[in-house]
Amino acid sequence: MGKKQENYELLVKQAESLLEGETDVVANMSNLVSLLFHEIPSLNGTTYYRFKNNELILGPFQGKPACMHIAVGKGVCGTVAKTKQTEIVENVHNFPGHIACDSASKSEIVVPVFKDGHFWGVLDLDSPEYSTFDETDGEYLSQIAPLIFNE
Repeated sequence: MGKKQENYELLVKQAESLLEGETDVVANMSNLVSLLFHEIPSLNGTTYYRFKNNELILGPFQGKPACMHIAVGKGVCGTVAKTKQTEIVENVHNFPGHIACDSASKSEIVVPVFKDGHFWGVLDLDSPEYSTFDETDGEYLSQIAPLIFNE
């Protein structure tokens, strides 16, 4: 197991412990974005967007002010809302229609979040470095993102 994998294994346990027993989704999103922002290296933004009224609406985040509304199909987050598939972008400047909420962002990963089998929103991580994210990030963030639903 590589160092990144080991770090994520620990991060999953930290997230589960942090959210244990809490059923308020806003409280859970808030603590989880803070945990991710401070524990994953090279981030300048960590954001939950909720899918509501056929668009993504800003939820709890860490970083500079974020876009409040994102249309389905627009930018990386909107693309994930359309495809329901994780997007890993090595260079956001090469992504068609990229929305630059923070001009310092250079790479991004967005994972879809599902609740009870239905698309609920996305978890968006941005980095000020190119090629920050890979399949390992996608695998573990897909496990971590829905931990906000303790019911």
